[in-house]
Amino acid sequence: MVRRPLGSHHDGPDTLLVTPETARLASLVASARYVLWDLDGPICRLFAGYPAHQIAGELVDRIDQLGMGALLTEQERSSNDPQTALRGVHERHRGSDLVLELEEWLTRREVAAVPKARPTPYADPLIRTWSSLGAEFAITTNNAAIAAAAYSESRGLADCFPYVYGRTPNLDLLKPNPHCLVEAIKAMRAVPSDTLMLGDTATDLLAARRAGVAFLGYARNDAKEGLLRDAGAEAVVGSLQQVLDVLRPR
Repeated sequence: MVRRPLGSHHDGPDTLLVTPETARLASLVASARYVLWDLDGPICRLFAGYPAHQIAGELVDRIDQLGMGALLTEQERSSNDPQTALRGVHERHRGSDLVLELEEWLTRREVAAVPKARPTPYADPLIRTWSSLGAEFAITTNNAAIAAAAYSESRGLADCFPYVYGRTPNLDLLKPNPHCLVEAIKAMRAVPSDTLMLGDTATDLLAARRAGVAFLGYARNDAKEGLLRDAGAEAVVGSLQQVLDVLRPR
């Protein structure tokens, strides 16, 4: 029986073809004593029940209500990512009370999204299996740390993620800045050469490079895989089952 090649976007059960890419995946997994996980994507779809585009629109409305709508470009106003408008205000009013208020507002919405978040297929068993084999984990996310911790607690995974690093009021430290990765590495007393970042965006890849750690991309569709490949990702999986398949023989 033949297993699918690395990068296939299918989350159903099947088998694994040995290719140069699957060999690279096996090498990445085997050398990773420490794994840094992005939250929204590799672990869950945080906004599955409270859509990100809805939160983004509410944030723009909030900025308008505060009389600051002129700060935003049309692209920032129309983005489906709520962090786009937040970054836009930050770029023009660094360190202001307005930025702090908006960041706290977004944090509350992210926490509100947790109960309806949807686990990424195979994420929970992968996390538990990899942890049982001795890997140490941290969450390194541009979402609020409190939301990430609440999600891991809701899935019974808090013991697997003793370190959680997320967005701070200083938005200059968001990925691709490697700040949250570096903080997690220091907290775990990890060695960068033994550390793997599992992320789903080009900003995750850039942060991993700047922190000196290996990177494994997760892409749930071809468009996301294309963005990761264009950014230079050498290893991308379309399903976390592919990582689980590599681990299980161990």
